[in-house]
Amino acid sequence: MVAFASAVAVGTVLLTLPVASESGEPTDLVTALFTATSAVCVTGLIVVDTPGHWSTFGELVILGLIQVGGLGIMTLASLLGLLITRRLGLRMRLTAQTETKALGLGDVRRVVVGVALVSFAFETVIAAVLVARFLTGYDYELGTALYHGVFHAVSAFNNAGFALYPDNLMSFVTDAWVCVPIAVAVIAGGLGFPVWIEVWRHARGSLRRWSLHVRLTVLTTAVLLVVGAVAITAAEWNNPDTLGRFGVGGRILAGLFHAVMPRTAGFNSLDLAEFEAGTLLVNDILMFIGGGSAGTAGGIKVTTFALLAFVIVAEVRAQPTVHLMGRKVPSTVQRQALAVVLLSVGTVVTATLTLLALTPFTLDEVLFESVSAFATVGLSTGITTELPPAGELVLTVLMFAGRIGPITFASALALRERTRRYELPEERPIIG
Repeated sequence: MVAFASAVAVGTVLLTLPVASESGEPTDLVTALFTATSAVCVTGLIVVDTPGHWSTFGELVILGLIQVGGLGIMTLASLLGLLITRRLGLRMRLTAQTETKALGLGDVRRVVVGVALVSFAFETVIAAVLVARFLTGYDYELGTALYHGVFHAVSAFNNAGFALYPDNLMSFVTDAWVCVPIAVAVIAGGLGFPVWIEVWRHARGSLRRWSLHVRLTVLTTAVLLVVGAVAITAAEWNNPDTLGRFGVGGRILAGLFHAVMPRTAGFNSLDLAEFEAGTLLVNDILMFIGGGSAGTAGGIKVTTFALLAFVIVAEVRAQPTVHLMGRKVPSTVQRQALAVVLLSVGTVVTATLTLLALTPFTLDEVLFESVSAFATVGLSTGITTELPPAGELVLTVLMFAGRIGPITFASALALRERTRRYELPEERPIIG
C-alpha cells in the first residue's frame, strides 16, 4: 500500500509540472492527483482530455504510472497468493517449521521475472499489431504509429483504459484490427499471472491438470463474456445512438468489445451516455465482478463471484459442504469471499450516496461512476469531467481503495486464520 501511495505521490508531482501540460501551465493539484491515482490504479477515469491537456511528457508519465501500477498489482497479488497457498498448505500438512512458511528469495525472483515476461510479451505482440494497422490503415508516420501502438497496448494489457484520442476509441468502433487486439489484451491482462503461468506449464496436458483457481477463472470469465455480449448487444441493437447506426457486423463487433471492457479496461467505442438504463445496469454488474485474481483487472474478482454462486447452489440443495469442480471448498474461504463482497458493496453504496449529495446527477449515472471507480474500470457516462473537486477526491479515494483493498483484505483474512479453542452454545436466529 505504501509503495502504491508513493507512486501516486511521485506521479502527482510530475503531472503538476508545467512541462506536463500542453499549455505549459501547471496543472492544479486535484487534477494531477486524480490522474495519477487513475493511472497507478490502472483505472482510466479522467477529468481532463488526455491528448488535449497533457503534453507528450505528461502522457509518458501516465504511461509509466500505468506500467508500474499493472506490474505492481500482478506481482503483489501473485506473491500474496503464493504465500497464502504455502502457509495454508503447510498448515494442513501439520508442518511445524515456521521458517519454511515464508517466501524465499527464489520464489520472489521467479514471480517478479515471470510477471514482467508475461506483461512485456503480450504488450509487444499487441503493440506490433496496432502499429501495423496504424501504418497501413490510417497512414500514420512511423514514429506516431509506434507511439500510439505502444501506448494503447500497455494501457489495454494493464486494463487502464487511457487513450490518446478525445473520443477514446469511438473513431475505431467498426475497425476489428484495432478493437480485437485491444480486447484480447484486456482479457489477457485480466486473467492474471497465475493463470498464464499454469496454462504455459500444462499447455500439452489435460485441462484436468489445471488447478481449481485456473479452471474457475477461465470458465467464469468465458461465461460472463458471452452473457455480457448477448445482453449488451440485444439491449442496444436498435438504439440509433449506439449500435443501431451500424450494419450487422459492426453491431456484433461493438457489442463484443463493450462486453469485454467492463472486465475492467475502460476503453469505449460507443457513447456510454446514450446507453439504455438496462445496459448501464448490466455494465454495473460486470464491472463490480471484475476479472481474475492477481491480474490487472479490478472488482471483487470472478473467483469470488463464482464461489458465492456455488455456495448458494449448495444451500438451495441443502448440502452441508460446497463442492466445486471435484474439490471441496473450505468454509473459511467462503466466509472470506462473503466478507470481501459485503465490504465492497458497502464501499460503493457509501461513495454513491456521497456523490449524490455533492452533485446534481441521477442515481444511475452516479452509481455507474462509483462502480467504475471502485472496480478500477474507467468507463464513464461523461460526468467525471463535471464533478466538483470534492467529488473528484471521493473517486480518487474510491479508486485507491478498490485497487488495493480487496487484495490486502482477502490476504489479511487468509493469513490471520486461527483455530478457535472453544465454542459458545449454539443458537439459530430466524433468517428471512
